[in-house]
Amino acid sequence: MDPNNCFGGSERLATLARQLRLYKPLQILATKPISTSRESKTVKGRSFLRGDGGLRVILTKRSSRLSTHSGEVALPGGKADEGDLDDAETATREAKEEIGLDPSLVTVVTVLEPFLSKHLLRVAPVIGILSNKNAFMPNLNAAEVEAIFDAPLEMFIKDENRRAEEREWMGEKYLIHYFDYEADGKTYVIWGLTAGVLIKAASVVYQRPPAFSGAEPQIQGS
Repeated sequence: MDPNNCFGGSERLATLARQLRLYKPLQILATKPISTSRESKTVKGRSFLRGDGGLRVILTKRSSRLSTHSGEVALPGGKADEGDLDDAETATREAKEEIGLDPSLVTVVTVLEPFLSKHLLRVAPVIGILSNKNAFMPNLNAAEVEAIFDAPLEMFIKDENRRAEEREWMGEKYLIHYFDYEADGKTYVIWGLTAGVLIKAASVVYQRPPAFSGAEPQIQGS
Protein backbone atom coordinates (compact mmCIF):
# COMPACT_ATOMS: atom_id res chain seq x y z
CA MET A 1 0.00 0.00 0.00
CA ASP A 2 1.32 3.45 -0.92
CA PRO A 3 2.17 5.25 2.37
CA ASN A 4 1.15 8.53 0.77
CA ASN A 5 -2.46 7.43 0.27
CA CYS A 6 -3.61 8.63 3.69
CA PHE A 7 -2.11 12.06 2.90
CA GLY A 8 -3.86 12.54 -0.42
CA GLY A 9 -0.77 11.43 -2.34
CA SER A 10 1.31 14.26 -0.84
CA GLU A 11 4.95 13.24 -0.45
CA ARG A 12 5.52 16.39 1.58
CA LEU A 13 2.91 15.44 4.18
CA ALA A 14 4.14 11.84 4.25
CA THR A 15 7.67 13.12 4.93
CA LEU A 16 6.37 15.44 7.64
CA ALA A 17 4.51 12.55 9.27
CA ARG A 18 7.66 10.40 9.30
CA GLN A 19 9.62 13.26 10.84
CA LEU A 20 7.07 13.92 13.58
CA ARG A 21 6.70 10.26 14.50
CA LEU A 22 10.39 10.32 15.46
CA TYR A 23 9.90 13.24 17.83
CA LYS A 24 10.78 12.47 21.45
CA PRO A 25 9.06 14.76 23.98
CA LEU A 26 11.33 16.29 26.61
CA GLN A 27 11.00 14.89 30.10
CA ILE A 28 9.75 17.88 32.09
CA LEU A 29 10.02 17.90 35.86
CA ALA A 30 6.92 19.58 37.28
CA THR A 31 7.61 22.13 40.01
CA LYS A 32 3.89 22.56 40.77
CA PRO A 33 1.27 20.01 41.79
CA ILE A 34 -0.67 18.77 38.77
CA SER A 35 -4.41 18.20 38.72
CA THR A 36 -5.61 14.65 38.12
CA SER A 37 -7.77 16.04 35.32
CA ARG A 38 -6.23 16.23 31.87
CA GLU A 39 -7.06 17.76 28.53
CA SER A 40 -5.82 17.02 25.04
CA LYS A 41 -5.78 19.59 22.27
CA THR A 42 -5.51 18.77 18.59
CA VAL A 43 -3.02 20.63 16.41
CA LYS A 44 -3.66 19.68 12.79
CA GLY A 45 -1.54 20.36 9.74
CA ARG A 46 -3.72 20.32 6.63
CA SER A 47 -2.80 19.85 3.00
CA PHE A 48 -5.43 22.23 1.61
CA LEU A 49 -2.84 24.96 1.33
CA ARG A 50 -2.79 28.53 0.20
CA GLY A 51 -0.51 29.73 -2.56
CA ASP A 52 2.49 29.91 -0.22
CA GLY A 53 2.18 26.17 0.45
CA GLY A 54 2.23 26.57 4.22
CA LEU A 55 0.60 24.22 6.70
CA ARG A 56 -2.50 25.51 8.47
CA VAL A 57 -4.07 24.78 11.83
CA ILE A 58 -7.76 24.51 12.77
CA LEU A 59 -8.86 26.91 15.51
CA THR A 60 -12.19 27.68 17.15
CA LYS A 61 -13.78 30.59 18.95
CA ARG A 62 -15.42 29.34 22.11
CA SER A 63 -19.08 30.13 22.73
CA SER A 64 -19.73 33.37 24.61
CA ARG A 65 -22.18 31.40 26.77
CA LEU A 66 -19.55 29.17 28.33
CA SER A 67 -18.72 29.75 31.99
CA THR A 68 -14.94 29.66 31.46
CA HIS A 69 -12.77 31.17 28.71
CA SER A 70 -15.91 32.33 26.89
CA GLY A 71 -15.31 33.92 23.51
CA GLU A 72 -11.62 32.97 23.46
CA VAL A 73 -9.77 31.29 20.61
CA ALA A 74 -8.91 27.66 21.33
CA LEU A 75 -7.72 24.45 19.72
CA PRO A 76 -10.28 21.65 19.34
CA GLY A 77 -10.07 19.32 22.32
CA GLY A 78 -11.11 18.88 25.92
CA LYS A 79 -11.10 16.78 29.05
CA ALA A 80 -10.43 13.06 29.00
CA ASP A 81 -13.22 10.55 29.58
CA GLU A 82 -12.65 7.39 31.60
CA GLY A 83 -12.94 5.27 28.48
CA ASP A 84 -10.27 7.16 26.50
CA LEU A 85 -7.22 5.01 25.84
CA ASP A 86 -4.77 7.90 25.47
CA ASP A 87 -4.36 11.60 24.69
CA ALA A 88 -4.82 11.02 20.97
CA GLU A 89 -8.22 9.41 21.51
CA THR A 90 -9.28 12.23 23.83
CA ALA A 91 -8.25 14.89 21.32
CA THR A 92 -9.91 13.30 18.29
CA ARG A 93 -13.09 12.40 20.19
CA GLU A 94 -13.43 15.94 21.51
CA ALA A 95 -12.75 17.41 18.06
CA LYS A 96 -15.60 15.33 16.68
CA GLU A 97 -17.93 16.51 19.46
CA GLU A 98 -16.96 20.17 19.07
CA ILE A 99 -16.60 20.67 15.30
CA GLY A 100 -17.80 17.42 13.70
CA LEU A 101 -14.34 16.25 12.62
CA ASP A 102 -14.43 12.52 11.85
CA PRO A 103 -11.43 10.89 13.61
CA SER A 104 -10.95 8.62 10.57
CA LEU A 105 -9.89 11.71 8.58
CA VAL A 106 -7.03 12.48 10.98
CA THR A 107 -3.66 10.76 11.10
CA VAL A 108 -2.17 11.34 14.55
CA VAL A 109 1.61 11.60 14.25
CA THR A 110 2.88 12.68 17.67
CA VAL A 111 2.05 14.06 21.13
CA LEU A 112 4.13 16.96 22.44
CA GLU A 113 5.26 17.73 25.98
CA PRO A 114 2.32 18.50 28.28
CA PHE A 115 1.60 22.09 29.23
CA LEU A 116 0.43 23.17 32.66
CA SER A 117 -2.37 25.74 32.85
CA LYS A 118 -2.65 28.24 35.67
CA HIS A 119 -5.45 26.02 37.01
CA LEU A 120 -2.87 23.21 37.29
CA LEU A 121 -4.48 21.26 34.47
CA ARG A 122 -2.26 19.07 32.31
CA VAL A 123 -2.80 19.78 28.61
CA ALA A 124 -1.31 17.41 26.03
CA PRO A 125 -0.94 18.82 22.47
CA VAL A 126 -1.72 16.11 19.90
CA ILE A 127 -0.50 16.73 16.35
CA GLY A 128 -2.53 15.16 13.57
CA ILE A 129 -2.66 15.63 9.81
CA LEU A 130 -5.90 16.19 7.91
CA SER A 131 -5.00 15.76 4.28
CA ASN A 132 -8.30 16.46 2.54
CA LYS A 133 -10.17 19.72 3.08
CA ASN A 134 -13.19 18.62 1.11
CA ALA A 135 -13.70 15.53 3.27
CA PHE A 136 -14.11 17.67 6.39
CA MET A 137 -17.60 19.15 6.71
CA PRO A 138 -17.64 21.26 9.91
CA ASN A 139 -20.61 20.73 12.21
CA LEU A 140 -20.23 23.09 15.16
CA ASN A 141 -21.58 22.27 18.61
CA ALA A 142 -23.27 25.62 19.26
CA ALA A 143 -23.15 25.11 23.02
CA GLU A 144 -19.34 25.09 22.90
CA VAL A 145 -18.16 26.64 19.63
CA GLU A 146 -19.15 29.96 18.08
CA ALA A 147 -16.89 29.94 15.01
CA ILE A 148 -14.18 27.93 13.25
CA PHE A 149 -11.27 29.18 11.14
CA ASP A 150 -7.76 28.18 10.15
CA ALA A 151 -4.44 30.01 10.39
CA PRO A 152 -0.89 29.47 9.08
CA LEU A 153 1.05 27.36 11.57
CA GLU A 154 4.30 29.13 10.71
CA MET A 155 3.00 32.48 11.97
CA PHE A 156 3.50 31.27 15.53
CA ILE A 157 7.29 31.29 15.23
CA LYS A 158 7.41 34.64 13.43
CA ASP A 159 7.66 37.97 15.21
CA GLU A 160 4.85 39.51 13.18
CA ASN A 161 1.40 40.47 14.46
CA ARG A 162 2.65 39.46 17.92
CA ARG A 163 2.84 41.21 21.25
CA ALA A 164 3.61 40.00 24.74
CA GLU A 165 3.17 41.04 28.34
CA GLU A 166 4.91 39.89 31.49
CA ARG A 167 2.88 38.37 34.29
CA GLU A 168 3.57 36.69 37.58
CA TRP A 169 2.00 33.47 38.83
CA MET A 170 2.79 31.69 42.09
CA GLY A 171 5.99 33.70 42.42
CA GLU A 172 7.21 33.05 38.89
CA LYS A 173 7.38 35.56 36.04
CA TYR A 174 6.46 34.53 32.52
CA LEU A 175 5.42 36.03 29.19
CA ILE A 176 1.94 35.80 27.71
CA HIS A 177 2.03 35.92 23.89
CA TYR A 178 -0.75 37.41 21.74
CA PHE A 179 -1.11 36.89 17.98
CA ASP A 180 -3.62 38.91 15.93
CA TYR A 181 -5.09 37.18 12.89
CA GLU A 182 -7.79 38.17 10.41
CA ALA A 183 -10.08 35.58 8.80
CA ASP A 184 -13.35 36.10 6.94
CA GLY A 185 -13.39 39.80 7.84
CA LYS A 186 -13.00 39.15 11.57
CA THR A 187 -9.99 39.71 13.82
CA TYR A 188 -9.11 36.93 16.24
CA VAL A 189 -6.68 37.19 19.14
CA ILE A 190 -4.80 33.94 19.80
CA TRP A 191 -3.12 34.07 23.18
CA GLY A 192 -2.20 32.35 26.43
CA LEU A 193 -2.15 28.57 26.51
CA THR A 194 -3.35 28.24 22.91
CA ALA A 195 -0.56 30.50 21.67
CA GLY A 196 1.99 28.61 23.77
CA VAL A 197 0.93 25.26 22.34
CA LEU A 198 1.09 26.59 18.78
CA ILE A 199 4.53 28.16 19.29
CA LYS A 200 5.81 24.78 20.44
CA ALA A 201 4.04 22.88 17.66
CA ALA A 202 5.35 25.22 14.97
CA SER A 203 8.89 24.97 16.37
CA VAL A 204 8.74 21.17 16.18
CA VAL A 205 7.12 21.01 12.74
CA TYR A 206 9.42 23.58 11.12
CA GLN A 207 12.46 22.48 13.16
CA ARG A 208 13.53 25.95 14.16
CA PRO A 209 13.06 28.15 17.24
CA PRO A 210 10.75 31.17 17.36
CA ALA A 211 12.11 34.52 16.17
CA PHE A 212 11.40 35.95 19.63
CA SER A 213 12.32 35.19 23.21
CA GLY A 214 10.21 34.08 26.15
CA ALA A 215 8.53 31.07 24.51
CA GLU A 216 10.25 28.40 26.63
CA PRO A 217 8.10 28.03 29.81
CA GLN A 218 5.60 25.20 29.81
CA ILE A 219 3.38 26.92 32.39
CA GLN A 220 0.89 29.21 30.69
CA GLY A 221 -1.49 31.75 32.14
CA SER A 222 -4.85 30.84 30.69
